Amino acid sequence: MFITCLDLEGVLAPEIWLEFAAARELPELNITTRDEPDYDKLMNFRLEVLKKNNLGLKEIQETISQMELLPGAKDFLDELRSFSQVIIISDTFTQFANPLMDKLAWPTIMCNELIVGHDGMITGYRMRVHDSKLSTINALQQSMGYEAISAGDSYNDVGMIRASKGGGFLFRTTEGIKAENPDIPAIETYEELLTGIRKIMKL
Repeated sequence: MFITCLDLEGVLAPEIWLEFAAARELPELNITTRDEPDYDKLMNFRLEVLKKNNLGLKEIQETISQMELLPGAKDFLDELRSFSQVIIISDTFTQFANPLMDKLAWPTIMCNELIVGHDGMITGYRMRVHDSKLSTINALQQSMGYEAISAGDSYNDVGMIRASKGGGFLFRTTEGIKAENPDIPAIETYEELLTGIRKIMKL
């Protein structure tokens, strides 16, 4: 029994932190998991930048409310859900994801949670589990009887892609990540991704 697991940012939606960096003219936030594989290091850096600039959750949510999905993402997900169970596994946070989930017709998402003070400042974050993407894939396959197929674009997606028994894809990733993982199929379009998933599922 197959289940398809997708990253959110870079696969279905733009990178939230890049959008926020552009909106607030903070080029130091133009670093994502495509560039920095150590997620804790990356998030601690982001929180320091927010603190230094006196920016909190409200300001980031204002940017997210103006964001659109990647072109074709909703149609892609609708078609995928017509023949496969789908879970979005993301290292983003519930406080960021909800507006985007609304635009995607509320698919299942597993993500993390921000710790926010009474003043609206983000003081920390709580990961759902350690190495959440890989841990979720392992749980689906080892405890729940699924055979996972996965797709993502960043360093923090490589583990789940490699662990997926069905197979997986790098989607619109960087040349550097492609070069470091030449054995993982790298594709650029939703049509290719649908075709690849159907092929694995023998549909």
